Amino acid sequence: MQRVITVSLNRNPYSFEEDANARLAAYLAEALRTLAGNPDRDEILADLEQAIADQCKRRLAPHQSVITLLELQPALDEIGAVQDPGAGPSAEKTASTGSRPLEQVSEGAWISGVCLGLARYLGIDATLLRVIAFILLLISGGSMVFVYLVLVFLLPFAPLDPSRGTAGKIPLKSREFVQYLRGKLGVPA
Repeated sequence: MQRVITVSLNRNPYSFEEDANARLAAYLAEALRTLAGNPDRDEILADLEQAIADQCKRRLAPHQSVITLLELQPALDEIGAVQDPGAGPSAEKTASTGSRPLEQVSEGAWISGVCLGLARYLGIDATLLRVIAFILLLISGGSMVFVYLVLVFLLPFAPLDPSRGTAGKIPLKSREFVQYLRGKLGVPA
């Protein structure tokens, strides 16, 4: 049994289980540190709080009123790490999205993290991208397996973030195997 804590996100009350509240507090504290020198910090944080609330509400079952870590963590993963837009261009930003690099994300991955990384990069739901990939696999007669394997080998891995949770056995083994192959072939990681 966990305590339920009511918090205000963009001036609207939401109920969180204790561990979800702790994760949310850590995420927002990191966002506050990242945006410390930004003159639009308060507006950005209000927008961020609203985005978190919208993502969590979308994930709640119809009969559910308390947000758990199971709803919060995927919402935070989809939103991604907060970056200061006023800090100028950074090495992590990309030309096409302006916010996130294209990389494999092991936490929450099924195989290697390609679909999760592409979904985060494109700003779409990972489940939708996985369904599209499966349909393309069927339509292409299996040649999408080759495309997936090429992406597994070419896309860099996002750093493992212990605050996001752990990656499963298959994504970790896939990550180790790809890094081993890259090392043997002299390809930078």
